Parts: sequence; C-alpha cells; structure tokens
Amino acid sequence: MTFFGIIGTAFVGLIVGVLAKWLMPGRQPSGFFITILIGVAGAFVARAIGKGLFGWYGDGGAPGWTMSVLGAMLVIFIWQKLRS
Repeated sequence: MTFFGIIGTAFVGLIVGVLAKWLMPGRQPSGFFITILIGVAGAFVARAIGKGLFGWYGDGGAPGWTMSVLGAMLVIFIWQKLRS
C-alpha cells in the first residue's frame, strides 16, 4: 500500500469512526487514533460479513459508507459488552 493509500484509509476510517461513535449510544473508547482504528475495523468487519454471508464484495472490493459505519457500530457494541 502506498503512502497516500494509508492516508486515505486513515481519513475514511476517521470519518466512519466518528459517525459510528455519534450514532452509537453509551460510552465508547475515545481518542483520535482509536476512532480511526474503530472506523477501519468496522470496514473490515463489514466486508467480512458481506462477503461471508451474502457473497458481496469480490476480490479487492470495499464496503460502502453505510456498511462500514454499521460494521464500526458492531465493533463498538462488542467492545461495550466486553468491558461490562
């Protein structure tokens, strides 16, 4: 992955993470890098679920914004359950 690919992934992860944290009730982990990681992890989770259960996203395909936000919300939900 190129430098600009990493920067682009971090930027999209930040936006997805912020949206997921804004939509998800309760206490979430905070911080700039944690928010980026939540967004990127959400996209990975969304792609894995979409490809595994529904056959979406071929090789190299990426999930859309909505699925990435839903995946990030699932990551936050699992984090909240593990913390309690």
